Amino acid sequence: MTRRQRQRGREVNGILLLDKPIGITSNDALQQVKRLYDARKAGHTGNLDPMASGLLPLCLGEATKVSAFLLDADKRYRGTCKLGVRTNTGDADGEAIETRPVIDVTEARVREVLESFRGEIEQIPPMHSAIKHQGQPLYKLAHQGLEVERKPRRVTIYELNLLRFSADELELDVHCSKGTYIRTLAEDIGEALGCGAHLNQLRRTAAGPFVEVGAVTLEQLKQLLLDGGQEALDALLLPIEDALAGWPAINLSANLTYYVRQGQAVQVSQAPTRGWVRLFGPEGDFIGVGHILDDGRVAPKRLFHTG
Repeated sequence: MTRRQRQRGREVNGILLLDKPIGITSNDALQQVKRLYDARKAGHTGNLDPMASGLLPLCLGEATKVSAFLLDADKRYRGTCKLGVRTNTGDADGEAIETRPVIDVTEARVREVLESFRGEIEQIPPMHSAIKHQGQPLYKLAHQGLEVERKPRRVTIYELNLLRFSADELELDVHCSKGTYIRTLAEDIGEALGCGAHLNQLRRTAAGPFVEVGAVTLEQLKQLLLDGGQEALDALLLPIEDALAGWPAINLSANLTYYVRQGQAVQVSQAPTRGWVRLFGPEGDFIGVGHILDDGRVAPKRLFHTG
């Protein structure tokens, strides 16, 4: 493929909140949206398994420069754990490998167990994951019937709420840090209850500053394209800076904007003393993100060209 072919498509910039359907990968969803928008460049902000639905922020054009920040952001999920059955994948897409009776599992016992999973915990990543071992994704090894040792990872469970309890099923609301495997959480909760479990359903309800309210489906996008063309699709795009809501904002003068555009760090009065910041030009236009240096200057890290 030539460079010219790779660059086909429109220069379209912004963030789309997609409601990913069950049954397709995040990349499948991304490619469909990219074609509908005829976008030159697009990226997603963290995989959702095919069995999962829900919020998948997609970054188009210049917004791909903030995709890493969304990838690192906290997430929120609503999931259902089926008690008494373990599967080889930890979720409903796998085959049952063990069945145990669900005995003495009361709501009080469930709440007691959930308490032990709040805060910072360790998880062993599942074999059916995209983490690489000696250059190979674990799921490819798992499909070959292989299992390798995985190092535990530290993740944080900020909230773990019981929404519904029945004889053999728990519905949970989970607010967690990046890298948390809800499948593994479901399995570990099942083990703590003494009966085993797997993740039966999963929906992402929030990612970073974004929530599922307002997310659109692929079918809605296709209908909008038919009814109003790509202008109707473009109207759905959120500004790039919305991905960084909560970061301090710094308004630069025309002079400082010039130097920042040249990649130079600048001194800004009343700037924060540390961390990431959003940078705005003299007309209030979002021009990029910066980081506070040890000497207090603001250093540009990602600049945007959306004009």
